[in-house]
Amino acid sequence: MTDFVTLDDLDFAGLVKPGDLVVCGQGSGEPVDLTARLMTQRSRIGGRFRLFLGVGVAGTFAPEQADHVHFMGYGALGTNSKLGAAGVLDAVPTHYSQLQRMFAEGWQKADVALLLLSPADAQGRHHTGLNHDYLFDAARSARLVIAEINENVPRTPGAELPPDIGVHLAVRTTRAMPELKAGVPNDIERRLAANVAAEVPEGATIELGVGTVPELVLGALGGHRRLGVHSGVVSDGMVDLIRSGAIDNSAKREDAGITIGGLLLGSRKLFDFADGNAALRLCPPVHTHGIEVLARLPRFTAINAALEVDLTGQINSEMAGTQIGALGGQVDFSRGGMASTGGRSIIALQATARKGAVNRIVAKLPDATVTTPRSDADVVVTEWGVAHLRGKSLGQRARALAAIAEPRFREELERASAALVKSGA
Repeated sequence: MTDFVTLDDLDFAGLVKPGDLVVCGQGSGEPVDLTARLMTQRSRIGGRFRLFLGVGVAGTFAPEQADHVHFMGYGALGTNSKLGAAGVLDAVPTHYSQLQRMFAEGWQKADVALLLLSPADAQGRHHTGLNHDYLFDAARSARLVIAEINENVPRTPGAELPPDIGVHLAVRTTRAMPELKAGVPNDIERRLAANVAAEVPEGATIELGVGTVPELVLGALGGHRRLGVHSGVVSDGMVDLIRSGAIDNSAKREDAGITIGGLLLGSRKLFDFADGNAALRLCPPVHTHGIEVLARLPRFTAINAALEVDLTGQINSEMAGTQIGALGGQVDFSRGGMASTGGRSIIALQATARKGAVNRIVAKLPDATVTTPRSDADVVVTEWGVAHLRGKSLGQRARALAAIAEPRFREELERASAALVKSGA
């Protein structure tokens, strides 16, 4: 039976114990009223507790809260990147496809789960509505499940709270969901997105993340037809392509006619579109990121970002001095694109960072920063062009990557390429 309390009466000091692992919803599915109150009351717990995070949208968590909180997570993503930059995020280097198992099999055991739920529907079911990830698996083993029941949460198909998960304590709220909106694009981002979109074939099933460049890629796909979506994230730009007819999921053998995602990350437009929409389904990582599923999707085209790529094709999407990204689903989707008939794995990155001062195509990555190994590299795209790496030798790869680097760095990379081939590295 669920006990209801007001938010003002909710006292985490009597609920969370020192050493506990608290797991909360991520992205727009973060129960912000609960997490904000937990952070306000963190000093009253009586000792440090652990908090597992995913993508941040609301900006609830800050480095100074590490005085009483041991932050953990599968990456430093969204507004939670500031935790990584400050060195207070303890990253768990696990593929996104394995996060369910991590909690289900006790590699990490949740003690307290914080959920964001819709009010019950006509069948008495609550929905997480905005995400279907590892949270259910964490909640099943938790000592305590606390829910924020919010009337603004969409009832998205596939995100129903399983009947074997009981809610012990709940609060009712009416706050608006935190929204994620793309930034204002620049000319370099537009060129990069156009180069990526040109690599997407007709009838492809696409996966891509969120941000300015992914939204620009979606905007550049308006002339395509028979596109499908099987992605960790569903965003605003996908809604526009569905409404225009570019995305109809008709070429998919798996989940034909249905847009598949794990998280809704976007604006109210996306949330309203998802509410009760039978042509959209949220699924857990074992389905969104499972290689067996991805291999059954013809022309599965994974589009992901990187911080830097070296001349052998090794990809770093996690570290730039500190943790600023994630292992996440990149390897899952890269391998899915390689396994799919006619599939692709596209890595997109701007050729430079810090206003052109730092080259992002480098001679060699430090071993500790390899997110995706060179054996899984396929297509790398910058604003300067496209390098096709699948099946290519080290020398061929190095020359192709040097050719799409910032022009003033190419001579240096070509020298490094010659040395790389000579050494047989």
